[in-house]
Amino acid sequence: MKKRTLFYLLFAGLTATPLISAAHVKWFTEAVPQKAPIEEIISPVFISISIGAALILAALPQLLPWIMKWKPVAKIDRNLEGLRKYSRVLLKYGTAAALIIQVLMGTIFAPEIHIPSIEVTILVWLAIGLLITPHHYATKAGSLILLGLFIYITPLHGLFHMLDYGFYLAIIFVLLIGNTRLEQWGFPFLYLGTGLSLCWVAVEKWVFPGLSLDIIANHHVPTFGFPPEIFVVLSAFIEFVVGYLLVVGVLNRLLAFVLTCLFILTTTLFGWLELAGHFMIHIILAIFIIEGVSFYKPPISIHKTVADQVVFVFLNFIFVLATFLMIYYRFA
Repeated sequence: MKKRTLFYLLFAGLTATPLISAAHVKWFTEAVPQKAPIEEIISPVFISISIGAALILAALPQLLPWIMKWKPVAKIDRNLEGLRKYSRVLLKYGTAAALIIQVLMGTIFAPEIHIPSIEVTILVWLAIGLLITPHHYATKAGSLILLGLFIYITPLHGLFHMLDYGFYLAIIFVLLIGNTRLEQWGFPFLYLGTGLSLCWVAVEKWVFPGLSLDIIANHHVPTFGFPPEIFVVLSAFIEFVVGYLLVVGVLNRLLAFVLTCLFILTTTLFGWLELAGHFMIHIILAIFIIEGVSFYKPPISIHKTVADQVVFVFLNFIFVLATFLMIYYRFA
């Protein structure tokens, strides 16, 4: 019965999927990427926002414990704690839903990565069928297919390009080690992989600002009173800060909820296509709201005094920001 259901799913999916690579979803801009001069990227505005973000981040580890003592917040935190048992289920079926959206758009992993052949389409639908099958061996098989597809797609689009979607490798890892002795490493790895991907993608907006500015101009994206150039810088900082918080382990449930709302706001400004393209990220962020960091020992915990923690977060953020920017700029 399960085999027959899987066959029907695969057949229905194939009939609904664009099978020709030319039948793809038009991406937001056809502007040619042009790297901005480094002196324009590291502008007074960029430096000011960097310092401001570092100061806010440095204060968060001191403020969050105090905020969490507030009874309404503490109650919500306890309620979310009870949902942790559903985190892996949400990741599994959320991944399947994201793949369904993508394959119906004729793409895989991202809106600009078009499915190159009918064989890949079949494999994607097979992976979807396995992921929605309620057995951990089927989940592992589906994730292995996704790993094979990611490896196959990478040379076609380049390793540098696929680093934007490295969080899929983290998702695959979590699904593969489910129901094993390594299961406890899954979500910390998901935090790390997603955080690094968000930081990497954010830098693109600084290095190639013309792409974002073209989208704002042609799609009439509201900038909320900010000049378009500054709005692009700010939106990139939101992405980068979310990624950084995931990596260093400061992102508790309350902060995850606030930043998720901001992240959704910035991604939905560009319409349905970007929301669909970032659907998997929204699933991951929802998992972070549920999970918190109860399983993750943050690097900041090695510093005991308040002063040491503030200095560590401030300097570490500036260092990570500069490192990502220089590496991206060098190899872009």
